[in-house]
Amino acid sequence: MKILEIIARILLGLVFTIFGSNAFLHFIKVPPMSGPSGDFMNAMMSSGYVYVVGFCQVAGGLILLIGRYVPLGLTLLGPVIVNILCYHIFLNYEGWQMAAIVAALALFLLWRHRANFAGLLKP
Repeated sequence: MKILEIIARILLGLVFTIFGSNAFLHFIKVPPMSGPSGDFMNAMMSSGYVYVVGFCQVAGGLILLIGRYVPLGLTLLGPVIVNILCYHIFLNYEGWQMAAIVAALALFLLWRHRANFAGLLKP
């Protein structure tokens, strides 16, 4: 089980480090979007909010890659993952498979580090 945890941590860390870096470096071309998903992305780009999300992605991804303070990395990435899932559920169905895999990896890591989050669930 420890090997599965390392694999999930590395995969999740790589995904968020690479895609989070794209917010700053623009090395992955994004096709033009229209409709509600295009409006959402344009609002994020024009407001500069995409840089905050990109920073959280890079920081959380690097923390997962390093392997120290994994619960902190998961805490940083949690809201980003929820936003990605909501985007693919409500705005644009394309790419939902990758979002589901990322969510599954994050849930697996949350389960493995559940002792660190136990205080959040106590009344």
